Amino acid sequence: MKKVLIVGAGNGGTALLKLLDKTAMFQIIAVADIDENAPGIKVAKEKNIPTGTDWRAFINEELDLIIEATGKQGVLEEIRKRCAANTIVVPGTVAQMMAELVKEKEMLIAKLKSETARRDLILNSAHDGMIVVDEFACITDINNSAAEMMEVDKEEVIGKHILEVIPASGLPRVLATKQTEVHQELKLENGKKIITTRIPMMDETGKLIGALAVFKDVTELVKLAEEITDLKEMRMMLEAIIHSSEEAISVVDEHGNGIFINPAYTRLTGLSEEEVIGKPATADIAEGESVHMQVLKTRRPIRGVRMKVGPKKRDVVVNVAPIIVDGVLKGSVGVIHDVSEIQRLTNELNRARHIIRTLEAKYSFADIIGTSEEITVAIEQAKLAAKTPATILLRGESGTGKELFAHAIHNASDRKYNKFIRVNCAAISETLLESELFGYEEGAFSGAKRGGKRGLFEEANNGSIFLDEIGELSANTQAKLLRVLQEGEIVRVGGTKPIPINVRVIAATNVNLEKAIVEGTFREDLYYRLNRMPIYIPPLRARKEDIPALCQHLIQKLNQDYGRNVEGVTPAALDYLLSYDWPGNVRELENILGRAMIFMKFNEVVIDVHHIPPLDISREAPSLHKYEKELEIRPLHEMMEQYEAEIIEQALRKYNNNKTAAARALGISIRNLYYKLEKYGIAKKSTQ
Repeated sequence: MKKVLIVGAGNGGTALLKLLDKTAMFQIIAVADIDENAPGIKVAKEKNIPTGTDWRAFINEELDLIIEATGKQGVLEEIRKRCAANTIVVPGTVAQMMAELVKEKEMLIAKLKSETARRDLILNSAHDGMIVVDEFACITDINNSAAEMMEVDKEEVIGKHILEVIPASGLPRVLATKQTEVHQELKLENGKKIITTRIPMMDETGKLIGALAVFKDVTELVKLAEEITDLKEMRMMLEAIIHSSEEAISVVDEHGNGIFINPAYTRLTGLSEEEVIGKPATADIAEGESVHMQVLKTRRPIRGVRMKVGPKKRDVVVNVAPIIVDGVLKGSVGVIHDVSEIQRLTNELNRARHIIRTLEAKYSFADIIGTSEEITVAIEQAKLAAKTPATILLRGESGTGKELFAHAIHNASDRKYNKFIRVNCAAISETLLESELFGYEEGAFSGAKRGGKRGLFEEANNGSIFLDEIGELSANTQAKLLRVLQEGEIVRVGGTKPIPINVRVIAATNVNLEKAIVEGTFREDLYYRLNRMPIYIPPLRARKEDIPALCQHLIQKLNQDYGRNVEGVTPAALDYLLSYDWPGNVRELENILGRAMIFMKFNEVVIDVHHIPPLDISREAPSLHKYEKELEIRPLHEMMEQYEAEIIEQALRKYNNNKTAAARALGISIRNLYYKLEKYGIAKKSTQ
């Protein structure tokens, strides 16, 4: 390996440095330049080659070659004086020539790569297969289409003799005869038939340098022929379908002349093919304008046009659509309906709408899972309430299934064929809730729709409306809701005219409305209107015997959601679930089971304890804990009397001890109030 010193790290020295560093014949021991920031110095440092500003420090007898790349004559003469006799010194002019040759070489290589890439791009973008062989019939090039047809790997066949890849190839014959062969049929080893053209390739001197084969898979042509046959069959099939259709159909060309009608058209209009085919589109019209001509002008479909057709002037409705193929208008097709048929379809549509409305309330009492006494009592109360028109108040903690009960009550009532509207009072802002519930008149506020908008109460007319989180209503909305319950009418926002409605209200809450009344956040009169049919839905901790059945039901539901096939839970896992108090109730149980299924492997079909996320078994149910701290449990009649006495005292305080006003607000007679004051000793307390 020759040891080399490069003096001068400019462009020429840098080019030589890069060239010599790529070869194994030379070892660059150092690069020197008086400029520490010269480009060659930076490159040398990147390659861990010693650098310096004084070339003299690197002169020794072991050097085989010194390249002077500064172009300075004085530096060259001094190098010759100081170097050993056996060291070859290359002047700067020679170094410059070498650098230019290197640059030219790199440009030629880049150009060659570009031309090669362009040639490969052209070759591989061709849909036809192409194979190139040299004068010895060895494959030098093959494009993607050829490799795909032959079902071979391009890299593997390059360099192989053509007969190894295609034993029946005629390219060796073309090399021998130097004659072009056009449209020759050939069968490949994979059974495909191709049509190929073989061309000998000559250089500018006429010397044979190889041959080219261009070929096409005949299978595509066969497929095209089959598609044409299929199209003919499809046309015959469509004509048979149209002829057998009970819908009257007429087709005209782009000029509006009839080209096709079916037998149903003749039966409806009384016109034969001779009276329509080749005639203007107006030939069948007794009264009205041609819809075909309108569609041909606008290139847009027109539906629901009433007119009279044929000599019998049949009253019909016409739908016409343009026939556009690849952006070119080819004509139009019309479907004609007898009005009596429209009436029948309208009746069916109304019936379908009634069915759809029943689906708006998705659940029935059969979907409420549980056989415990607590849930059974709630279900029986709900079934009884469903048969009455009374307002229903569903009470229970979050996640106990209040909305499920609301659905079931609606579906069990005589309103089940009418709408079931659901409203989450906590999910809609206070500013929007009033207009959503009661609607608004045009111009009621900025952004109001022209003509106003029907509210949810109007939408639910003759049906049911489910007001969830009723305790979150503002005072103003509570007053309007009270009017609905008392008067059976609503007034839109910005309006003055009352609108009568017939709606059954099903309300739900998980808050203590009695406490809200005391705190002044909920109207007492609205409470009494809502609380006519209260139904308490028990928490899950109060009916733990229902957990096994709930688990089975929820797992089946989650299997459909997650695409799993879980069969159930192990006894140990069930015991673990039963030991928990479920503050989140059934919703929390579904969440836990869903998370457990996510952690299961796909080959596992039973939920075990290790699949279930950790449960805080030691945590007490919040509402139960609060209840036990706030109330001292005594006989029920004593506790109810105490609560009644507190309500009466609050009413007296609110109305400044005006007993008449208090009795009116409580909805009892003044005589009954005096009786209760005497019974609970409230009169004595107020005088002390």
